[in-house]
Amino acid sequence: MILTVFFVSPAGVSAQQRALSIRDVVSLIPTGQPGMRAYKEQAAAAGYDAELARNTLVPNLTAGYQAGYATDNNITGMSYPGLLMPISGPVAAHSSGTIVPGTALAAFVQWTPLTFGQRAAAVERASAQWRLAGSFYDNALFQQRYAGILVYLDILYLQKLYRVQQANIDRTRTGLEQSLVLTREGLRPGLDTVQFQSLLAQAVMEQLGTRRLYESQVLELCRLTGLPARPDELTFPDTLMTVRLPSAPDTSGGFSRNPGYQYRQAQVAFSAAALKEVERGWRPKLELWANAYSRGSGIEPSGVIDRAEGWELYRSNYGGGLQLSFPILQFSKVNIQKKQYRALLRADEDQLSQEAINLQRQVETAEFNYRQNLLIAGQAPVQSRAARLSYEGLRLSYQSGLVDFTRLTQGQYQLLNAEMMETGSYLQVWRSMLDIGVAKGDLDLFINQVK
Repeated sequence: MILTVFFVSPAGVSAQQRALSIRDVVSLIPTGQPGMRAYKEQAAAAGYDAELARNTLVPNLTAGYQAGYATDNNITGMSYPGLLMPISGPVAAHSSGTIVPGTALAAFVQWTPLTFGQRAAAVERASAQWRLAGSFYDNALFQQRYAGILVYLDILYLQKLYRVQQANIDRTRTGLEQSLVLTREGLRPGLDTVQFQSLLAQAVMEQLGTRRLYESQVLELCRLTGLPARPDELTFPDTLMTVRLPSAPDTSGGFSRNPGYQYRQAQVAFSAAALKEVERGWRPKLELWANAYSRGSGIEPSGVIDRAEGWELYRSNYGGGLQLSFPILQFSKVNIQKKQYRALLRADEDQLSQEAINLQRQVETAEFNYRQNLLIAGQAPVQSRAARLSYEGLRLSYQSGLVDFTRLTQGQYQLLNAEMMETGSYLQVWRSMLDIGVAKGDLDLFINQVK
């Protein structure tokens, strides 16, 4: 029934066990979770959008070759859908079912050197989208690291609570043994023995519940870090946090480094860039084009059929020019889009302002909680020592027949409650320190104090 070996110190672990510190948790999360790796790849993929937008400055050169059979009055004008420019039309006015070959080889160049700011706006929007994807990844990673540290603190608490409960089991077992002796001597009623047995069973069940919670938290930590380990294969060396308080936090600085706030900033920048792209969508474009092609036909304009010439490229043409296009009738559409994107931009700006208010209150609340929890942690050892002394006195009085079972168990419960309070009070101070770091967007405020 004794499970003390479940929480052995790192110095006594076997070769199969691994010590996992808070720093290990923080470093493992980015690569340990497939979901985090997916966010990182999505951010990397978004970075190529800006390159694609810049790549529109490169001329487009398309070449193609086609060959086929068709009726003789249409072969010289035949062109498959796709790459080739249409060739001249039929050579004969009459219809004919004679099949002759025809070929064509063409190259088409299209270049848009001037977009009057549209390309620059597209590049700016794509760059803002890449920064937004990066901010999303940073915020997701920050939240996962925060979750991992919280789970680690829960594990430390459950470890310490397990030991406290083990000490309570030992006290209860000692009381049971004493009651058996006193009952045999006629100094105590047999009911005390039954009550001690019930109390012992309850204490053991509570400890088993703690172990269940401990294992579930270790499994959660394995999920966050990607470790394929079992609960009994890991140890957690940062146990000094259960007996040592952190130094006073740095109250300077604000929340500007918080990834959630930076994500909102990136969202505002992206909305502004998207609005600029829409505003420039009504501007003209200057395009240059050139094409060259050769063809062969199995029928001459005179109507003479020569199928061999259908496979030869003996007629060539080329040309070039420029085109200035302006979407005159798109004004209404662009105007509606501008109103839409301006509304989205105002919404993102308001969300950024709300995030700033929330984070400022979060910093203030975390700093207040730290001060209050520090005061509680200072009183918890005093309460624990007093409860221990009180219990020892009651235990001696019980042996002497001066107090009954109820009074003894009340003192034992008060001692257990005081020890649990002391265990949790230190970690609550550390939790407050972590909350300050989270609000300010700097987990190192917490991690650097872990020895």
